[in-house]
Amino acid sequence: MKTVCVTGASGYIASWLVKFLLQRGYAVKASVRDPHDPKKTQHLLALDGAKERLQLIKANLLEEGSFDSVVDGCDGVFHTASPFYHGVTDPQTELIDPALKGTLNVLGSCAKTPSIKRVVLTSSVAAVAYNSKPRTPEVVVDETWWSDPEICREMQQWYVLSKTLAEEAAWKFVKEKGIDMVTINPAMVIGPLLQPTLNTSSAAILGLINDAETYPNSTFGWINVKDVANAHILAFENTSASGRYCLVESVAHYSEIVNVLRELYPTYQLPEKCADDKPFVPKYQVSKEKAKSLGVEFTTLKEGIKETVESLKEKNLFKPKSAI
Repeated sequence: MKTVCVTGASGYIASWLVKFLLQRGYAVKASVRDPHDPKKTQHLLALDGAKERLQLIKANLLEEGSFDSVVDGCDGVFHTASPFYHGVTDPQTELIDPALKGTLNVLGSCAKTPSIKRVVLTSSVAAVAYNSKPRTPEVVVDETWWSDPEICREMQQWYVLSKTLAEEAAWKFVKEKGIDMVTINPAMVIGPLLQPTLNTSSAAILGLINDAETYPNSTFGWINVKDVANAHILAFENTSASGRYCLVESVAHYSEIVNVLRELYPTYQLPEKCADDKPFVPKYQVSKEKAKSLGVEFTTLKEGIKETVESLKEKNLFKPKSAI
């Protein structure tokens, strides 16, 4: 039986990752900020196999050495812990430090642990696609792209900056220390929630079905949370996996998301118009080749949207208002 560590285990992606790892027979050491907060831990402790093979351990991203005991004795480490939210008042403290210093802290603990065969880092398409290159329908974004920190700062895209700096620093660190690392770079993650609280990417769907008068003039890549969790395990188990893996099932403008919602839920009150009168932000393509070579099978965007809405209802995170 292999033992692996999952950091930030109560998060959206990490919860699914823990579930799938337990299903596959792994013993999981899971870091959480507060093991005594039932909102963060109850859904994990209820998973099949948790009683026998899940251990929750308190750790703090900003505390050097706090992951030493978490990664000790592990064959692999999945570092998913990194804050993702909007409305930031202090980007350095709220996003950049936890992402950058937290990643280097976890990797520092890994460097002291000879049993670790591979680290799988949860990065983001945020660290891939934001640079001076145009993103238009004929453009194909792939794993060779990198976001430009200067452009992120100019645009005040603080989450994008946090993920870019963290991944850049991670690659530099593992190269120096000889650690085998693979990164998973998902786009906007949707699909069913295991945790009882609302996460930022699911909130993007909730915002459209909860009294929104307009939809944003934005275009994003979208991916199902179960596919992301599965990709992490494939990246750990497949010995030939290397480098980065972009995970995007579809690139879609918010207007398309609303259209899918309208098709699935014709009685819901949904926004009719865009938030501004500018031309729609263009779509672009993201290569699936590398992800498919890893064995990733993609869940359709429509299925992911449906799963998200049904899950939000089930968790009582919204009460659907029907159109009059």
